[in-house]
Amino acid sequence: MDTVTFLGRSVGKKAACSALAVPRATYYRHSADKNDVRASQRTAPPLALSDTERQAVLDVAHEKRFWDSSPYQIYATLLDDGQYLCSISTYYRILAQNNEVRERRKQVCRPHYQKPELLATEPSQVWSWDITKLKGPAKWTYFHLYVILDIFSRYVVGWMVAHRESAALAKRLIRETYEKQRIPQGQLTIHADRGSSMKSKAVAHLLADLGVTKTHNRPYVSNDNPYSESQFKTLKYCPGFPERFGSIQDAREFCRSFFTWYNTVHKHSGIGLMTPEQVHYGQAQKILNHRAKVLKSAFKDHPKRFKGKTPKPFSLPKAAWINKPDNSQTILL
Repeated sequence: MDTVTFLGRSVGKKAACSALAVPRATYYRHSADKNDVRASQRTAPPLALSDTERQAVLDVAHEKRFWDSSPYQIYATLLDDGQYLCSISTYYRILAQNNEVRERRKQVCRPHYQKPELLATEPSQVWSWDITKLKGPAKWTYFHLYVILDIFSRYVVGWMVAHRESAALAKRLIRETYEKQRIPQGQLTIHADRGSSMKSKAVAHLLADLGVTKTHNRPYVSNDNPYSESQFKTLKYCPGFPERFGSIQDAREFCRSFFTWYNTVHKHSGIGLMTPEQVHYGQAQKILNHRAKVLKSAFKDHPKRFKGKTPKPFSLPKAAWINKPDNSQTILL
C-alpha cells in the first residue's frame, strides 16, 4: 500500500492501483484505517474543553432539576442564571460520548395492545358493531345509530337509532340480536372499538353471560374495525342520505328503508356480488350455480365474444379477516 501511495504522487492513485493490480477499494479502505489511527492519536484542539470543564457539563446535566430537560432547556436556563458552560452542540457531543443522548423527559408508558386477528369462515362467527352520529334538525343535535354487522356475510343483524349513546341501550340491542339470530353459546365473537359503551361493564357482563368473546381495536388505530366503517360509508354516501334529519322518527324510517335495501337488494362486491341476506342464510351456492349456467349458455351461443374461454361468476370469499396475519398463506380468500 505504501508503494501505491508513493507512485500515486506521480501518476495518480487510479493509475498506480492499475499498474500494481491493487483494487482501489482495498487501497482506500486501508488508507481510511490508517487515518482513523492517526485521528485517535491526534492532540486535542486548543479550543476544546478541558476534562474538568467537560465533567462540569455532565454534572450540571445530571442535576435533578435537569433530569427532564433537553440540552436546549439546560442551555437557556443556565444563561438566565448568568452561567455559560458551552454551546448547545457541545452539550449534545459530550452527552453522546457518554451514551446519554436519548429522550430525557418523563413520558407516559403506554401498555402494549395486541393487534386483533379475527377470522370468520361462515356467518354468525364474528360480528362487528359500532355507533355513528346522525345530524339532527338543529346545530349540535345528533341521533346515535347503533349497527351490528356480520363480517362474513356483511348482513346487518341488528340496528337501533337512539337519542344518546348508552351502555344500557347497547346491552339491550346486543341481547335482542343474539336471541333473534339464535347463536349457540361459545360460537360468537363480537368486535368493537374502544368507545365508552363498547368497554362498559354492562356490555362486558352481558357478553360473558352469553358466552360471547369480545375484542377491541387498538387505541388510535382506525383500521381495526374496517367492516363497520365501510358500512357507515355506504350509508352516508347513498344518494338519499339527507344532510339533517328532522326528527328521530325520520332517522328511524330512513334507516329502516336503507337496511332493508342493504340486506336484500344491494349486490355487495366483497361477497361475490351477492346480497348480504343471500350469503347469511346459505343461498349463495345455489345462486352461483345458476349464474354459472347462464354464463355457460351465453358462451355456447357466442364463444367468440369470450375469446374461447368459458366465463365464470364472481366467487364467494372463503374467509373474512380482521387484520389477516402475514404468515396465513394457507387461508384462501
